[in-house]
Amino acid sequence: MSAGTYAPRPGAAPLARMIGAQAAFETKMLLRNGEQLLLTVVIPSLVLVLFSTVGIIDTGTGEPVDFLAPGVLALAVMSTAFTGQAIATGFERRYGVLKRLGASPLPRWALLTAKTLSVLATEVLQVALLTVIAFALGWSPHGDPLSVLLLLVVGTVAFSGLGLLMAGTLRAEATLAAANLVFLLLLVGGGVIVPLDRFPDGVAAVLALLPISALSDGLRDVLQHGASLPWGDLGILAGWSVLGLAAAARWFRWE
Repeated sequence: MSAGTYAPRPGAAPLARMIGAQAAFETKMLLRNGEQLLLTVVIPSLVLVLFSTVGIIDTGTGEPVDFLAPGVLALAVMSTAFTGQAIATGFERRYGVLKRLGASPLPRWALLTAKTLSVLATEVLQVALLTVIAFALGWSPHGDPLSVLLLLVVGTVAFSGLGLLMAGTLRAEATLAAANLVFLLLLVGGGVIVPLDRFPDGVAAVLALLPISALSDGLRDVLQHGASLPWGDLGILAGWSVLGLAAAARWFRWE
């Protein structure tokens, strides 16, 4: 037999194929996880339906769903890109999954790319479901879809960087507790269901700098008020993106 004639041919698959396969695997694992589905699908849907149909909180502007829908879209991004990704990655790190994947032909940057693609794929399903629910509740969105898409993508990058930073620096149990606590705090204080002008001026000014507030307010400006791209909110999200990704690259531990 001549040298080099093997079937199948040994060696790593093309990089693009490896990233695609890993992204598909990550997405399937997420969609099969009941706890993750509760966090990423059930809770945002319940928040949208409950606060749109029951007058618990006075949003002060027209139909409640017009105020709530953009905020719940921001909540969906945070639940997947930050909370869900932080918890899943934290336990993968604890159980040695990341260490083993790091020894595979898949480069570490490609693994993080696959995780990001998985997050984006999940968010497409979230946004589609929440949009259908919001339309059923009487939502009347306005504005430029491209501005909405840009805000969602930059918001995803910002939350992904922060989620990976948490997962790569804290113990898995600490990540689980901290990520859920942050989720609950930002649900209440991030402009998702409670308008920021309901808080004292000094507190509202600080809360407005949070990524969830920038994303929910930016989406609300476009979808509720028909405004052009909110550069201020986009700038806050871009700043968090740079900060989160740089910190994750510097301090993320693979084992």
